[in-house]
Amino acid sequence: MQRALSPRPLVVDLDGTLIRSDLLIETAFSEVRRQPYSVIDLVRAMYNGKASLKHRLSEPVDFDPAILPYDPEVLNLIRTAREEGRPVYLASATHERLVSRISDHLGLFTGWFATDQTTNCAAEVKAIKLVAAFGDGGFDYVGNDAADLPVWRHAAKAYAIRTSSGIARKLSRQCENIEYLTHGKPTWRTWMRLLRVHQYVKNGLVFIPLLTNQLFDAHSLAITVLAFVAFSLCASSVYLLNDLVDLQDDRGHRTKRLRALACGDIPLSHAVMAIPVVLLLSLMVAVSVSPAFVLVLGGYFALTTAYSFVLKRKMILDVVALAALYTARVIGGGAALWVWPSPWLLAFMMSWFLSLALVKRYTELISRRTANLPDSNSRDYKNADVGMVGALAAGAGMNALTLFALYAASDSVLDLYARPQILWLAGPILACWIARMLMLAHRGLMHDDPVVFAIKDKVSLATLGVASMFVIAAM
Repeated sequence: MQRALSPRPLVVDLDGTLIRSDLLIETAFSEVRRQPYSVIDLVRAMYNGKASLKHRLSEPVDFDPAILPYDPEVLNLIRTAREEGRPVYLASATHERLVSRISDHLGLFTGWFATDQTTNCAAEVKAIKLVAAFGDGGFDYVGNDAADLPVWRHAAKAYAIRTSSGIARKLSRQCENIEYLTHGKPTWRTWMRLLRVHQYVKNGLVFIPLLTNQLFDAHSLAITVLAFVAFSLCASSVYLLNDLVDLQDDRGHRTKRLRALACGDIPLSHAVMAIPVVLLLSLMVAVSVSPAFVLVLGGYFALTTAYSFVLKRKMILDVVALAALYTARVIGGGAALWVWPSPWLLAFMMSWFLSLALVKRYTELISRRTANLPDSNSRDYKNADVGMVGALAAGAGMNALTLFALYAASDSVLDLYARPQILWLAGPILACWIARMLMLAHRGLMHDDPVVFAIKDKVSLATLGVASMFVIAAM
């Protein structure tokens, strides 16, 4: 009788409901990022069951409940219930250590139910716990996926959010009192942002061997287009992986916090499933190009994966890896056409993109200094390094111009260009451009990615356009 007279509790699920994320996926990628070889330990823990795996992942170093993507509709529902005097409980399959930290941070819950070292608090197990605590039909429940169906079955009222059409049909067959909470749905534009389609222009570097070797026949053009597609798909798969690895860092960043995974616009599980799909499509296209191109693309994927997990946190090695990744696109374009780019051209590309990578780090340090932020934990640079990084960027840029001059004077240019002396006119244009990039970065006016900035900046487009005209005129 007492239970019937007391306010009916509201019980809220965590992953996919209160937060637009999945803490099991988050903590797993966080652990592998911190210790790549720990994947073996995680497989062993998984063999002993999900509860064991979650216990193993329950103390992530970078976990911060303050920056998780909480759902505003669910938070409003919780606050309304509290205003009505109803107790609110958090019930999650996430480990109790993480659940307790989230509960303490929000300060909205009367209590919580969670997974411990031996019991995974999901589906039927969660339903049994809630029925034991509140009785059959003695609570309302907010959930989102198939694991919540056994819990909804015992709830007086079912609240659902982000449910698929299949789960919604099953829910309607077992519950009569259902309320669907409003939520945003990912669109094709959201996926385009996640796959970084706007950065595919970087893969246009595969066309350089076609241009420098003046192979303008239809077959060469078609092969190069396929190489461009393969590189773009491969890059997208790594962008997905990189976003999963860097979730916590991205959420604390002034612009990266708006990325689709960081803010919860796309479920993490969907991103995990998309990685092998996109990578397989890339491989299928690559196989149709040439065996040599497949090897180059494989090396590109291996290096960019190493960059995501290890190299990006190593001083200097990170920018050298970035420069190598850009240069790999040029080598890939040559492998697709069975031609080898000039060593002078490759050296110029390596030094040029090393300069841009250093500008990227220089911009990050300038931003941290302006915002009075402490040294970054995710980069191996100190705020005090800003002057040296800027000097290295300028030095690499000037070295690239020297290499361009040596390329313009090389014997290979005499064989390929009808008017090679015109190439010298592009040098001063490129010098002005890299100097302007450094000045804008110094003033704090540079985008996080200098290449993206150049694509959108009218002055950069005009400057590089004039330089390209000189190169074309030399042919």
